[in-house]
Amino acid sequence: MRAANMSALEIPGPFEGPQWPHLAPRSTYFLIAVLMGMVVVLAFFVNGMVIVVTLKYKKLRSPLNYILVNLAVADLLVTFFGSTVCFHNNIFGYFTLGKALCEFEGFMVSLTGIVGLWSLAILALERYLVICKPMGDFRFQKKHAIIGCLFTWIWAGIWTSPPLFGWCSYVPEGLRTSCGPNWYSGGTNNNSYIMALFMTCFVMPLSTIIFSYSNLLMALRAVAAQQKESETTQRAEREVSRMVIAMVLAFLICWLPYAAFAIVAASNKDIVINPALASMPSYFSKTATVYNPVIYVFMNKQFRNCLMTLICCGRNPFGGEDETSTASARTDVTSVSEGGGNKVTPA
Repeated sequence: MRAANMSALEIPGPFEGPQWPHLAPRSTYFLIAVLMGMVVVLAFFVNGMVIVVTLKYKKLRSPLNYILVNLAVADLLVTFFGSTVCFHNNIFGYFTLGKALCEFEGFMVSLTGIVGLWSLAILALERYLVICKPMGDFRFQKKHAIIGCLFTWIWAGIWTSPPLFGWCSYVPEGLRTSCGPNWYSGGTNNNSYIMALFMTCFVMPLSTIIFSYSNLLMALRAVAAQQKESETTQRAEREVSRMVIAMVLAFLICWLPYAAFAIVAASNKDIVINPALASMPSYFSKTATVYNPVIYVFMNKQFRNCLMTLICCGRNPFGGEDETSTASARTDVTSVSEGGGNKVTPA
C-alpha cells in the first residue's frame, strides 16, 4: 500500500510532465501521435481543397454549398485547435500548453465540432424540404443557407460557453494530451451539463439526420416502385440508399462512442475507465474532419469534376461529368400526388 501511495504521489500533473508510464506506455502516446499526424495532414488537404475549389468556380457557389463550406471551415478549425494540439502533446506525453490553453482548446474543439454536427443536420434537412416538399415548393436560397450557418455557430456557442463560466469545466481527458468537457467527475453541476449537451448537440442533430434521410428514402422508393421498368430510377434508388446508410453510419461511428462514454461516466461516478480507452472517443471524433468532406463533398459529381480540373491544370481526366456517380446520382421522377417532376439526390 505504501509503495502504491508513493507511486501515485510521483505521478506528475497533466500540465507538469509526461504521463507515461503511469497512464499508458510511451508507445501508446507515440501511436496516437502518428494517428493524429495523419489526420492533420489529410484534414488540412481535403477541407482546404473544398474551400479553394468553391472560391475558384462560381458554379459551386450554390446555397447548399454554403453549408458544405461551413462544414469545411469547422473541420479545419477542429484540426487546427484539436488534432494539431493533440499531435504535439502526444509527442511529449502531456498537455504542454498549460491550463488556460487547455480550457481554450476544449472550448474551441467542442464549439467547432458541434458546428460540424449541426451542419450535417442542416444538409439532411435541406434535402428533406426540397425533395419531399412538406412545405410545398420550397426552394433553398442564399438567405436560408446564411441563416443555417449562423444557427450552427450561435447554437454551438450557447452550449459550449457554460463550462467557461462555472457550469461544468474543460479539463484534460483520457491520456491528458487533449481537453474536453469534464464528464469524468461526478456531481450535479457536471452531470446536468453533460445531459443537456447530449440532448441538444447529439440527439437533436442525429434525430434530424435520421428523420430527413428516412423520409428521403421512402419518397425515392415510392417513385422507384412506380417505375420498375426504369433502370435509371432503380439504380438511383439503390445508390441513394447506400449513400444515406454510409452518412448515418459515419456519424454514429464518429460521435456515438463520445456521447456514450460521457453519459455512462456522468451517470455512474464510481465507474473506472482506462485512460487510454477514455481517450478513444475523442480521437474518433477528430477523424470526422477527414471523412466528412469525402462523403459530403468529394463524392459530389459537380464538385469532383471541378476539383480534378483544378488539380490537372484545366483538364479533367474523367473527360466530363461522371453520370454514374454514387453520391450525386440523379433521376427525374414522377410525383405520385402532383404528376410533377422532381430531382432526387442525397447531396
